[in-house]
Amino acid sequence: MKKVAFYTLGCKLNYSETSTIARKFEEKGYIKTEFTDSPDIFIINTCSVTENADKKCRKVVREARAISPHAYVAIIGCYAQLKPKEISEIPGVDAVLGAAEKFQLVELLDGFVRPLKTTVFNSEIDAVKNFNTSYSMLDRTRTFLKVQDGCDYSCTFCTIPLARGHSRSDSIQNIVRTAQEIAGTNVKEIVLTGVNTGDFGLQNGERKERFLDLIKVLDTVEGIERFRISSIEPNLLHDDIIEFVSSSKRFVPHFHIPLQSGSNKILKLMRRRYLRELYTARVEKIKSLMPHACIGVDVIVGFPGEKHEDFLETYNFLNELPISYLHVFTYSERENTVAASMPLVIPMNERNERSRMLHILSDKKRRAFYEENLGKEFSVLFENDIEDGMMHGFTENYIRVNAKYDPLLINEIKRVKLTSIADGGTVNIEEVENSVFA
Repeated sequence: MKKVAFYTLGCKLNYSETSTIARKFEEKGYIKTEFTDSPDIFIINTCSVTENADKKCRKVVREARAISPHAYVAIIGCYAQLKPKEISEIPGVDAVLGAAEKFQLVELLDGFVRPLKTTVFNSEIDAVKNFNTSYSMLDRTRTFLKVQDGCDYSCTFCTIPLARGHSRSDSIQNIVRTAQEIAGTNVKEIVLTGVNTGDFGLQNGERKERFLDLIKVLDTVEGIERFRISSIEPNLLHDDIIEFVSSSKRFVPHFHIPLQSGSNKILKLMRRRYLRELYTARVEKIKSLMPHACIGVDVIVGFPGEKHEDFLETYNFLNELPISYLHVFTYSERENTVAASMPLVIPMNERNERSRMLHILSDKKRRAFYEENLGKEFSVLFENDIEDGMMHGFTENYIRVNAKYDPLLINEIKRVKLTSIADGGTVNIEEVENSVFA
């Protein structure tokens, strides 16, 4: 049978979908292989959050053609939904499939005979209404499980609603069944993911269930040691969710909460659904119940109208909050967004300088968080991640640790004490009992 290789750009949600599509190919008898192993078919799952993602797609297509000049190349994902014509004109692309069609690509393209002209399957985004269950199987330790897709928000910088459609969710019953299926593969941790995860519960335009209901039921699933919430909007991270996580059996004390700006003026221009005061309240609530909790933050720099004093307001706000790390995004103009036509455009060199400052702040925050936890005991899930004779793992509160490589540790959870900060943003450890590190 033909060999097929996959390449994924973008978010954890894309990885979960690529993995699910790959399993469909294998069920049909195709052989999944590495990108560089001269495959007969390339499937490239794209992102379009930034202009860079579009350029990366073009580069991956060129690399695929260099590896297998006669292979079939299909493009799926957000970029494919937003700009199918543009992608169809990229030399070497054989097929483009939008959001409604990507999960049917095996059926739509079965045989994968290269056409004389690029084939495009792309419905209008309003036609995208089905929820497709997806989860990744990238390694033996954790999986990303999609519980929600699409978004009904109208942030002025974002193309995701245009690329993924309206908010929609799986049912709790189906998610539990999938979690039990994952537990049977010996995976120890599930990361819940979605476009707007906290908006879970919408089915056919009606709210049937709540995110709190979902995590309460998942907390009872046997065979999964940990559940982690990948990202959740501050206005949807209600106190009852925080309180439940603080006392749950399996949900870990790690929250990733998008902020985007610490300036209320800029938050309003972005059409975010909260102000900085609410964000502060969420962080304070978490830390009051879980002082050791890890809190990650998304922030955008260089948004139109963000004057230097607005940026400093964001910087100082983040500096004073007890957060653990930042994901910094340099604002990028995207077609068909309100922000793209806003006045007071920030020069790129200024955007880059602001990004540099926040990356330095992120390093400081991460180190301070690690230092706060030295001498304390945690549970570490060890990964199949080997570098220079060392392996790594993560504590429940997302501290990355070092250990001497031992194959028996892979996918095992061990109780350890954090002893010192190492190079490369990791922490040294010693096992509390039954030491295997001697």
